[in-house]
Amino acid sequence: MLKQSPKQTAVARKLRKSDTWTEQLLWRWLRDRRFSAYRFRRQHPMGPHTLDFFCNEAKLSIELDGSQHGHPEHAQADAERDRWLEARGIKVLRYWNGRLRREQQVVRDAIWQALQE
Repeated sequence: MLKQSPKQTAVARKLRKSDTWTEQLLWRWLRDRRFSAYRFRRQHPMGPHTLDFFCNEAKLSIELDGSQHGHPEHAQADAERDRWLEARGIKVLRYWNGRLRREQQVVRDAIWQALQE
């Protein structure tokens, strides 16, 4: 793993204290190895980025996107971030908050499938 700056660690800690409702829901599924014994971290600093949820064992990042990610500049930044992660062998799953609300089982199944790959 990449060495993180103290500033990045502080930002990640601050983000953990201000979870959105979708992050709280997903964290209830993933924390304490509840999801098939895979260990996830939330707001995990990696390089210049902070990943919403990260499983080192499976090299999997799960990102939850709110409405701000629909703006073109955010979408472009997200695409660049995904390319950066994928270049390091990390698979990225990205879900809109609304989809998590409407299709919880579909999202859970997709995460399970990604962990099994």
